[in-house]
Amino acid sequence: MKYNFDESVNRRGTYSIKWDGGDMLKKYGLTERYDEETIPLFTADMDLPVPQPVVDALRRTVDHRIFGYSLAPDEYYEAIRGWFKRRHDWDIRREEIVYSAGTVHAINVAVRAYTQPGDGVIIQRPVYPPFTMAVEKNGRTVVNNALARGEDGRYEIDFDDFEAKAQDEKTTMFILCNPHNPTGRIFKEDELKRLADICGRNGVLIVADEIHGDLVRRDQTFVPIAKVADSDTKIVTCTAINKTFNVAGFHCTNLVIPDPELRRRFTEEQGSAPATPFTYAALIAAYNEGEEWLEQLKEYIDGTLEYVLNFLSERMPKVKAVMPEGTYILWMDFSGYGISPEEVHDRIYNRANVILEDGKRFGEEGREFQRICIPSPRPLIREALERIAREFADLA
Repeated sequence: MKYNFDESVNRRGTYSIKWDGGDMLKKYGLTERYDEETIPLFTADMDLPVPQPVVDALRRTVDHRIFGYSLAPDEYYEAIRGWFKRRHDWDIRREEIVYSAGTVHAINVAVRAYTQPGDGVIIQRPVYPPFTMAVEKNGRTVVNNALARGEDGRYEIDFDDFEAKAQDEKTTMFILCNPHNPTGRIFKEDELKRLADICGRNGVLIVADEIHGDLVRRDQTFVPIAKVADSDTKIVTCTAINKTFNVAGFHCTNLVIPDPELRRRFTEEQGSAPATPFTYAALIAAYNEGEEWLEQLKEYIDGTLEYVLNFLSERMPKVKAVMPEGTYILWMDFSGYGISPEEVHDRIYNRANVILEDGKRFGEEGREFQRICIPSPRPLIREALERIAREFADLA
């Protein structure tokens, strides 16, 4: 089946945080302006229809007309195992899989289950803001191993700093984001092996957020850290269909926890958390029948990223950005304009009426940046960029 990702689907009036959440966004300080003309490109969900097999599976679930407490069937676990074997050559045992209602929820549960108040947790800023919140709001201490940005705009790991911080006896956890949000880096096997070895030697548990692992560029390969680490390294991996198949509203994260004791501690801290019949149906259909759609989606996203980078090069050359190796996120450096981040924000959010995400939310390292999520019909992206370019034309 050929999918048309240029199709515009009106999401207003569908309970969408992105398209109906203006009052909430203003309340939490993401923007001052939100109206019927706003283009929101701030959050990592797609404005693109999901695979038809997922729609069909959900329709069959609706047609049944009863939506009671549900239990994951064998097909659910086999779909997960089959996907990761086919796509990533990763063998996962059924008993290692633990369902959780979303990755942010899972990371918060993991912080409480595996660390004590006051413990240090390593994160790598600039990084997805809920990582910081999961650490601080649970009474733990952020230990920042900031990624180093090279002259080419590519981010690298400061391994000397990482090892020094992992050696601190108060450091007990590392939250890895790979592919990295917002920089788009996919860490290579040697980098992952080195991180895992350092954590293993120092008794630091790794919680790996790998939920963007299926969204990689044509010339890139994603490798789960659990595949390259020694078998005795303690790793909890977060996987999800939410980003890959645009079903974030189902809150479907599946953790892979090989260690039985770690599995027990997580499930005990989480408590009873069954999914809905819609979640089970969606995952089975997505993983068993969604690969054709995903391959077309990846081509479309690659094309949109190329379009955005070409637009910036031609129309806003003072904005620096590099092609992300993974994710559908672009991390844009506006420092070349020589104006304050507050003025950058005003020109984009208030004057252009486009909502991105201010880089300062990802840590001080992101202060001069804006994050844009581009998995929307290309005509919408084009309109957003044209609006932004007009508001910066006087600074060209």
